[in-house]
Amino acid sequence: MRKYIALLFVAALASCVPQRQFQEMEEKYNKAMTENKDLKEKGMETEANFNEANASLISLKKSADAMKADTLIMGTALRRLTSNYDQLDKTYRELLDVNERIHKGSLKDAEELRKKYETALEQLHAKEDAANKLQSELSKKEQSLAKLETEIAVREKKMREMQSILNRKDSIVRALKDKLSQALLGFENNGLTIRQQDGKVYVSLENQLLFKSGSYEVDEKGKDALKKLAKVLEQNPDINVTVEGHTDTDKYSGSGALKDNWDLSVIRATQIVKILLTSATIDSKRLTAAGRGEFLPIDPANNETAKKKNRRTEIILTPKLDELYEMLNEK
Repeated sequence: MRKYIALLFVAALASCVPQRQFQEMEEKYNKAMTENKDLKEKGMETEANFNEANASLISLKKSADAMKADTLIMGTALRRLTSNYDQLDKTYRELLDVNERIHKGSLKDAEELRKKYETALEQLHAKEDAANKLQSELSKKEQSLAKLETEIAVREKKMREMQSILNRKDSIVRALKDKLSQALLGFENNGLTIRQQDGKVYVSLENQLLFKSGSYEVDEKGKDALKKLAKVLEQNPDINVTVEGHTDTDKYSGSGALKDNWDLSVIRATQIVKILLTSATIDSKRLTAAGRGEFLPIDPANNETAKKKNRRTEIILTPKLDELYEMLNEK
């Protein structure tokens, strides 16, 4: 008898959904899936760019520390060469004095003193060349160090600005969760839960609050909760909304336009999006409808308790990150 009633219901449902309307829903579904994929890729890219910028800053700081140590060593060496140069200059002057006196001494003494003088002079020239070379290298090192320190300062400023944006986003998420908890106070723990995770707010609604088994028509109690949610979204225009439909692993037993659980999850998400749009003034560009079917369960166990958990709709609220994306894309 139940099977006969179900067949009559499915036949009625199929007659209420013309082919053209089904094609439009299918096109919206494909578009929603593409936009959902782009959003996730953009989020992953943002996180990767942020990690890469942080790793680059750490590497630059290490290079700066190494260069400072190198500069200190070279400065010490230059001072030592300068001291040697002063000593050789003193010796050179002494030799000049000796040279004056050798004219009064023997030829042998004069020759020995001349050789000593020439050797000392060669050493002096070598020391001067080494000191000049070291001074030039030290100057280049100092210039490179100054440039690196400037670059590090710029990177640190950018990192602070990025962190500030992320902190503001976290504050927005916390405030949004509080507003939702206030607005949906009568529904929490009665088929509706709200949680904050990974910089987003997740509003999870069990199917018992929204749909009858196999149906995509939202019950009145579910509509009431969605209308309250829509008013919060209207007051927070910088929040993007993704509605995800989820089913259990039981095969879809209906007929007509809907073929399987995936089709059912998509059209359920679409129905919820439409209710949000008609319940408040919300820019439709902010909303995405997506179907997950049975492929993202909360509990993978194959029992009635797990299936009840998995039959749900999740509304994912994400602050816009346009400012952060622009900063990451700056050269």
